Amino acid sequence: MKQKQIIVFVLAALGLLLVPLVLQSFGNAWVRIADMALLYVLLALGLNIVVGYAGLLDLGYVAFFAIGAYMYALLASPHLTETFPAIAAMFPNGLHTPIWIIIPAAAGLAGLFGILLGAPTLRLRGDYLAIVTLGFGEIIRVFMNNLDHPVNITNGPKGMGEIDALSFFGMSFGKSNELFGFELPSVTLYYYMFLVLVVLSVIISHRLQMSRVGRAWMAIREDEIAAKAMGINTRNLKLLAFGMGATFGGVSGAMFASFQGFISPESFSLMESIMIVAMVVLGGIGHLPGVIVGALALSALPEILRYVAGPLQEMTGGRLDSAILRQLLIALAMIIIMLLRPRGLWPSPEHGKALQTAKV
Repeated sequence: MKQKQIIVFVLAALGLLLVPLVLQSFGNAWVRIADMALLYVLLALGLNIVVGYAGLLDLGYVAFFAIGAYMYALLASPHLTETFPAIAAMFPNGLHTPIWIIIPAAAGLAGLFGILLGAPTLRLRGDYLAIVTLGFGEIIRVFMNNLDHPVNITNGPKGMGEIDALSFFGMSFGKSNELFGFELPSVTLYYYMFLVLVVLSVIISHRLQMSRVGRAWMAIREDEIAAKAMGINTRNLKLLAFGMGATFGGVSGAMFASFQGFISPESFSLMESIMIVAMVVLGGIGHLPGVIVGALALSALPEILRYVAGPLQEMTGGRLDSAILRQLLIALAMIIIMLLRPRGLWPSPEHGKALQTAKV
């Protein structure tokens, strides 16, 4: 049995390593879709800690994505040095923060904001918690949109550009590089970087799930009052869930800013939060393989439907807008999935066993 599992893991690893090389033959646009899919997997894994493990409905998760992105943009673009002469004097060559500082800083800052969000919501649950977290996400977006006066920190709705690409051991991800005789374009290098982060996140999430903390989170999710009666410190564990989940969002945001080279408040709308929640729920809430499948399906689906919405728009003589039609097709696909697979595309095999036993 173990030999079969090892063979499956080796084949899966080879497949993941070859994916960008195969997609590259169809054009770099397809590799970019794979890159963004991995970023959404990273976001879904972080939200799964909050929603799937601890049972805390968070509709403002995109706020941590924005925090990580803006932090990287400020530390790796000419914006601060151009705006503040004192910073320009301190860093005459500009701010070019290395990856070794960016990833821990993005995780730490987002985790801090996650705890700040969790602290006032400890007594809330269900719909009330969802409304507060939704408000937090919108506040962060509006904050980033308006923080261009009286002191220009985020450049407001104009966004921030000229953001440095990642650099790893002298290898810049902003241009093509040759490795072992193979020409690897920028999007392929980012794919491998994101893949490493996703694998590390899966390992961390799995270890958390199997730990005492993970079991305590699940006890809170099933019945918070019973968990409290059994001596579980629900307050600290809720704060830990918000903080741990937020770190994934912060790292993902920093990677997004580096990958895009430009960010603006429009990239962190409420729709993004809803899509990330949908990935977790449609994939299989609390189940790591399901969450990954849900994130891959919903992140790739809009891009695939671009090729469907275009011909449909032509069939209607251009009376239907392709963007609106694409949103309609995504909504229909989600409804069909929920009707056919109400517990998600790949639900946890253990979930619901107690209920089945009780019925018998």
